[in-house]
Amino acid sequence: MVETSLQLLATALALGSAYALTALGFVLIINAVGAVNFAHGDLVMAGGFAAVALAILLPEGVPLPGFVVLPGVLLVMAIAGLALAGVAYVPLRRAPPVSVFISTIAVGLILQHAIALGAGPQPRVGPALVGGGMVELLGAALSYQQLATIAVAGVLCAAVHILLHRTRFGRRLRAAAQDPEMARACGIDLRITVGATFALAGALAGGAGLLLSHQYFVTPTDGATFMLKAYIAVVVGGWGRIWGAALAALFIAVFEVLVAAAVSYLVAEALLYLGVLALLMLRPQGLFGEAEGRRA
Repeated sequence: MVETSLQLLATALALGSAYALTALGFVLIINAVGAVNFAHGDLVMAGGFAAVALAILLPEGVPLPGFVVLPGVLLVMAIAGLALAGVAYVPLRRAPPVSVFISTIAVGLILQHAIALGAGPQPRVGPALVGGGMVELLGAALSYQQLATIAVAGVLCAAVHILLHRTRFGRRLRAAAQDPEMARACGIDLRITVGATFALAGALAGGAGLLLSHQYFVTPTDGATFMLKAYIAVVVGGWGRIWGAALAALFIAVFEVLVAAAVSYLVAEALLYLGVLALLMLRPQGLFGEAEGRRA
């Protein structure tokens, strides 16, 4: 019983780690530009396909491990995030937020169909971070891949925390997100901060895509699923709360895995959505959000 519980917990934490990276990138864009990037899930999907493509670069056909591919995926998807900002946000930054919503949906669909045309609709498996193998803990056999996934996601989350809270550039990003007009008056170039935020969000999406692509495969239509999980995490964690979204993403994964193991995946999904509806009725600001009347 203990062994099974530990195995399920490791599976849930590995999935939740990838969800947390997805939610982090999603909420960073919300805070930076005040609009929802509906192409974010498709960036996660694209990150998975980027990992698949980069893993087979060697002419001998020997697949590269995920640890080697990861920096390339982060770089490629950071560039994709910048391109998304240039196409879907910058031309519409003075337009109503609904214009950005529509433009990001359009970019997401273009990305989805482009990858489907280029790589085909069939599921692909990404590179493993480490080779196969298991480690025994309290009688439970845990895979090296799951532990590596948790470790990589933890390192990336810690790097984001250090960037945002321990560097001058990170403080500029947060200042621009909290009060753009005041930040501009203090000499902060909002074009740079917005571009950097989109690049960072794209890189996090790419990392999540790589982590998800090995264990759960990746298809061109997966973007909507990733987008929905990120949106739910932001709602549950509190709108605009960066670490609230990450914690909520972990909770969502644990809930899904445990309920799916006890009953079924469909029941887990149904109960998750019912739980979100109940939370919105009882606490509309989310678990870690402040009531609107109490905000400074």
